[in-house]
Amino acid sequence: MQSDPLNDAMSTIKNAATVGKSECHIKPSSKLIGRVLKVMQDYGYINQFEYVEDGRAGKFRVVLKGAVNNCGVIKPRYSVKRQDLEKFESRYLPAQDFGVLILTTTAGVISHMEAKELGVGGKLLAYVY
Repeated sequence: MQSDPLNDAMSTIKNAATVGKSECHIKPSSKLIGRVLKVMQDYGYINQFEYVEDGRAGKFRVVLKGAVNNCGVIKPRYSVKRQDLEKFESRYLPAQDFGVLILTTTAGVISHMEAKELGVGGKLLAYVY
């Protein structure tokens, strides 16, 4: 039994990128994992991903770009106000303007930079750099 599918997905991506694979399969799939993958694709960490129906919960086939140095989930999922994003950037990202915090907000699953522009807070989900 999996207790955190998002954590398993991020671990799969990190392990595949570490050994130099060109693609990986993430199962089971969920809407949240798909939205996190979309943010990673928008910021150039993965090339593309597609949903593959396998008769169970489905899976994502992710084509890697080789740009992921590290990625993971943030536990516990902290609630963050817009003005507190800087604190979590310095905690989870190695340098300023390097990497992306992914958070879920009322505007959807977005990066911390988009959250600053929109002026919204939310809950931290993951980091990628």
